[in-house]
Amino acid sequence: MDKSFSETYLNFDKVDWAKMQTSTIDTLYMTVVSMIVVFVLGILLGLLLYSLGRKKSASYQILYNIVSIISNIFRSTPFMILMVLIIPFTKTLVGSMIGASAALPALILSAVPFYARLVEIAFREVSPGVLEAANAMGANYWQVIYKILIPESMPALVSGFTVTSVSMIGFTAMAGAIGAGGLGSLAWSEGFQLGNQTVTLVATVIMLLIVFIVQGLGDYFTQKLDKR
Repeated sequence: MDKSFSETYLNFDKVDWAKMQTSTIDTLYMTVVSMIVVFVLGILLGLLLYSLGRKKSASYQILYNIVSIISNIFRSTPFMILMVLIIPFTKTLVGSMIGASAALPALILSAVPFYARLVEIAFREVSPGVLEAANAMGANYWQVIYKILIPESMPALVSGFTVTSVSMIGFTAMAGAIGAGGLGSLAWSEGFQLGNQTVTLVATVIMLLIVFIVQGLGDYFTQKLDKR
């Protein structure tokens, strides 16, 4: 006899809430730690791409193309394939392929090039007239970066960071399917493999709430920083 909808999806007695709490913490840990690193490295890589792209000499263009190709390789490789591909590197760095920390290298390597491209685009959208005025006033390279380039592009940087963070939350779920922990792992192991659809539903709702909170905060700060 087929189970009713409530018995299949709303049987909350079958949910181990302690495990759900631990998995939620693991998902938040993977997202927050990886995004802190992604923000720093993404800004630096995006700045490198932007700086090299502005140079007209052939040597700088070659360097730009090399960095761009490497970035595109990591950005375009499907996350699951990338995670399997760097297993030896992950084991050397973390010491294991199991647990939330084991997902961090793949999460960072996949997200840094993606965010760096958004950073490069944000920098390119800064008015050339503003940069020329700063140079005419005697500002050096680093002064232009932290006084003009970054402040002027901050709304786009925050918006891009929000988009990357939301994508990262989805990646943590995929990482969980191969032993990285988190809500994705719980939904796979207890939800799918054991046929406990209530666990899958609860894990999905929690992940959606995290996404909504991140997106809401990102939109709020983007609007606050936008001077237009």
